[in-house]
Amino acid sequence: MNGDPSTPYSRDLGDELRQVRERFTTFRGRKIARMLGWDPGKVSNIEHGKVRASEIDIVQYLGRCGRPQSFIEDFLDRYRSAFDPYFVQVPTNLRTVTMAESSADKITSFSMTSLPGLAQTKDYACALFQARGTTAPEVIEREVRFRMERQAILLRPNRPTATFYVHEYALRLKVGSDKVMEEQLKRLLFRTHVIRVVPESVGAAGALNAEYQLWEYEKRGSVAYTESDLAQVFVQDLAGIRHCKAIFAVLDRNALDEEQSRLMVADLASRSREDLSGRRLHLA
Repeated sequence: MNGDPSTPYSRDLGDELRQVRERFTTFRGRKIARMLGWDPGKVSNIEHGKVRASEIDIVQYLGRCGRPQSFIEDFLDRYRSAFDPYFVQVPTNLRTVTMAESSADKITSFSMTSLPGLAQTKDYACALFQARGTTAPEVIEREVRFRMERQAILLRPNRPTATFYVHEYALRLKVGSDKVMEEQLKRLLFRTHVIRVVPESVGAAGALNAEYQLWEYEKRGSVAYTESDLAQVFVQDLAGIRHCKAIFAVLDRNALDEEQSRLMVADLASRSREDLSGRRLHLA
């Protein structure tokens, strides 16, 4: 840690305050600071989620922005958990994930059953949501569009260093048509990230019971993240971060190296489509 106690949720809600100010007033940060009798740095720190504002501060700030009592009470209910080292959100809230992911300097992830969202094709993502059968078509469309937009971070000149650990099972699990899988496997070979395959042969050492992501930042603490269809969990507790790093250390020891991993993915992508889910994999 380096003095920045912010969390993904505090940065999300701080940015929401900034958006409220810009949408409902003509005030710049310095002006609203003068009106409230604050130092301009206090407004900046609150809007960037770097410091916890008191409830009185929030009431005064949102009151100056003309927000009604009902809005202020709702915001306070959410803000009370903004700096918690463990934070749980409903899976439909995509904003906090986006902000945490887009500002990371290093991204590491693992999935047992699906390919990483930042490297999914549109057709694969759509088929994945459809296969679950619990999401309305308009929600699927929104989720897929959001997932595709998130991938822009890997196309930036200053993109984060991304390493995706993928279990062999996820490569072999057919999602959508054979054509969809073929195109998805080719997409994994793009050079925007490092791909590391965890082979089935390592057994229980690679059969983890959750998806994991670790976002690391140059100027703030790391964030561990896991999700399911029921909840999103953000962890900034030091013990939790150490545990997440230990999981990736185990995966690093058991996964194929990058060259072997790419050979495996390329082998799958080049095979006849009938063989995508039926034959075992062999490295040259």
